[in-house]
Amino acid sequence: MGYSWRDVVFNVFLGATIISGIIALILFLVDGSDIFLSSQDKFGMVFDAGSSHTSLYVYKWPAEKENDTGIVSQALSCNVEGPGISHFLNDPEKAGESLRVCMEQALALIPEEKHQETPTFLGATAGMRLLREKNGSQAERIFEEITKVLGQFPVNFQGAQILTGNEEGSFGWITINYILETLVKYTFSGEWIQPPMAEMVGALDLGGASTQISFLPLDPIDDSSTKATFHLYGNNYSVYTHSYLCYGQNEIQKRLLAHFVQIRPSEVVRNPCYPGGYEEMLSLTDLYDTPCIQNFQSSMQSVKVEGTGNPEACHSAIYSLFNFSTCQGRENCAFNGIYQPQQHGQFYAFSGFYYTFHFLNLTGQPLHTVNTTIWEFCQKPWKQVEASYPEQKQRLHNYCTNAIYILILLTNGYKFDNGTWNNIHFTKQAAGTDVGWTLGYMLNMTNMIPAEAPSHRWAHSHSVWASGIFFIVLTVVTSIGSGLIYCFWSPD
Repeated sequence: MGYSWRDVVFNVFLGATIISGIIALILFLVDGSDIFLSSQDKFGMVFDAGSSHTSLYVYKWPAEKENDTGIVSQALSCNVEGPGISHFLNDPEKAGESLRVCMEQALALIPEEKHQETPTFLGATAGMRLLREKNGSQAERIFEEITKVLGQFPVNFQGAQILTGNEEGSFGWITINYILETLVKYTFSGEWIQPPMAEMVGALDLGGASTQISFLPLDPIDDSSTKATFHLYGNNYSVYTHSYLCYGQNEIQKRLLAHFVQIRPSEVVRNPCYPGGYEEMLSLTDLYDTPCIQNFQSSMQSVKVEGTGNPEACHSAIYSLFNFSTCQGRENCAFNGIYQPQQHGQFYAFSGFYYTFHFLNLTGQPLHTVNTTIWEFCQKPWKQVEASYPEQKQRLHNYCTNAIYILILLTNGYKFDNGTWNNIHFTKQAAGTDVGWTLGYMLNMTNMIPAEAPSHRWAHSHSVWASGIFFIVLTVVTSIGSGLIYCFWSPD
């Protein structure tokens, strides 16, 4: 009895199915313990105590990869209710109590048996730097209350501290380059490779009280006060980073209002950066309650601020808050006499940069569109703006100021122009992780990024895993093919 073509092809597919299935089984039996019985995740927590609000970020990573691969992902973000901790100077207890809800939410996510070993940090930024300048004892009281509250939770609390501006900037640089795998990259073939330095990106951060720029320059850094050095994955990095205190969005708003109050003292102050028709009462005590503004003697307790919606006058007023004259004739200079090497490559702009430009639908837009859109928005009357964005009323009157300020900072300050503007990527997240300094801070504090390049121990396991998956897919495909041939191919 002869065989038909159907029988021959069917036997070939069936044989391939059996062989690929056996190979897959052998691979998983040999190395399956590393695949299916991997250790449980580990966790870490970082509070970002900014000038205007506090957020908690929970990170997780496979336990067996610690200080080997540094594979960390974001598991949770939680916004703490209320203002930043620096606002609790008259009631420090509330600074600690405000963190409880987010801590409870985080511990509900983390398995109970992991609580005691979970490293937990609180990093405070420019808001607390300013409070320390103004009232050091009150700043310490706030940290005492925070330590007292967080010490009550069953975690490995490792303290609260104020980050320097350069730390904030450089940790942001580590975060974005870690997420984008420009520090080190793992290939599907099971090898770690060092991406070209040209792939590394710069970081632009804008908070309530300060703004930071960090990038890897082409030439050696001349000013040591702007240099942060790291040894990561077997490579040395000298990162340019600088933080401009008092140039965060909230402080710019205050400094601008103080500028208008001082140039024309009156019970009514006109602000061209506010929409025409917008009005508010401004307490001068609150206005001057910051080291960023020199106190101005006045018999008035408050003034009425009226918006006039004049973007040209607004631009001129904000421009005056920068000192560009100190950089005249100097090639590598940003503003206020601060050294900055020539920026190059791609940049990721997050925090206040992203939120303002996202609101105006300007992320990814060319510079001429950004200019036109901002000018048009700033000329809209308050009633029209209010009606167009009913959910945004609390911050709505500030968007024109913020947008023009960002424009001046990025173009006149950091020297982005028509040719380099499209190198800026305004983003909130990358690879499912919020972009900011917190991840870089935790990676540094827990030594999650090894100083030397990772070993290939896990790479071998990953190659076996990849091969196993390939043969499983092949088994499924050939078994389906066998079934289709047997059922639908009629014998000769």
